[in-house]
Amino acid sequence: MSKVYIFGHKSPDTDSITSSLVLANLETKLGKEVEACRLGKINKETEYVLNYLGIEAPRLLESVEDGAEVILVDHANPKESIDNLDNVKILKVIDHHPVKINTAYPLYYRAEPVGCTETILYKMYKENGVEIDKTIATLMLSAIISDTLLFKSPTCTDEDREAGKELAKIAGIDANTYGLEMLKAGTNLAGFSVQEILSLDAKEFDLNGVKAVINQVNTASIEDVMQIKADLEAGMQTIIEEKSLDLFMLLITDIVNSNSQTIALGKRADLVEKSYDVKLENNTALLKGIVSRKKQVVPILTENA
Repeated sequence: MSKVYIFGHKSPDTDSITSSLVLANLETKLGKEVEACRLGKINKETEYVLNYLGIEAPRLLESVEDGAEVILVDHANPKESIDNLDNVKILKVIDHHPVKINTAYPLYYRAEPVGCTETILYKMYKENGVEIDKTIATLMLSAIISDTLLFKSPTCTDEDREAGKELAKIAGIDANTYGLEMLKAGTNLAGFSVQEILSLDAKEFDLNGVKAVINQVNTASIEDVMQIKADLEAGMQTIIEEKSLDLFMLLITDIVNSNSQTIALGKRADLVEKSYDVKLENNTALLKGIVSRKKQVVPILTENA
């Protein structure tokens, strides 16, 4: 029996990495031969979680052989996955994003409108009667905190809150204390080049014909990030030219006050002004109460494109 690879999206976040590990544990307990992998560099928030638990990151997967069997977590968009996705066998998809994948064969597909993939996996453990130990609980809880910004994001659902409460009990963790430290660890950009910052959580979108990249960086101080605004803009402009983008939108999200400063470049930067009724001054504007790219940015930009 060949090994099945489990991985999340490129530019992996905490949900992507932990979901790979958590699902690999579940599949193993159910008698399957699988391996948790990743498609990119671990960010500092995820590094904090793994160091807290004393476990290693999943193996970096440079490529997958044609015909290999894979399971996708936390993504269903071919643009965010391995390059030869059309040439592998997708056995399962576990996700909380819009469906953007087609196959010529049936597969197990589970997508739910919750704030985090781990909330779905939490239910799958329960459904299969598999115990959630402290390590798995901590991985799950970390991802839910990350994706919902400590349960404050509009993407957060009652199911996320209920799972988080139960997982915190199992892990023996105060979710607020641990979560704030974890989120703050993820905002430390020291040692990252401008190019790395601009690719940490960058995703490509087609906004009704507007070719865009929307990148989100969490911070405890917007002012600190804005000190390198000129360098960020230069890097964004380079990416716009390389990818022939209409819009590059960088969201600098304040995890403490739940606002985002945006830097928007490209011939369709006006889309940001139209969508949020703001005026870009020197390519930037404050978007009050905007913290979720999935729920508060992509749908609004698409509607106004």
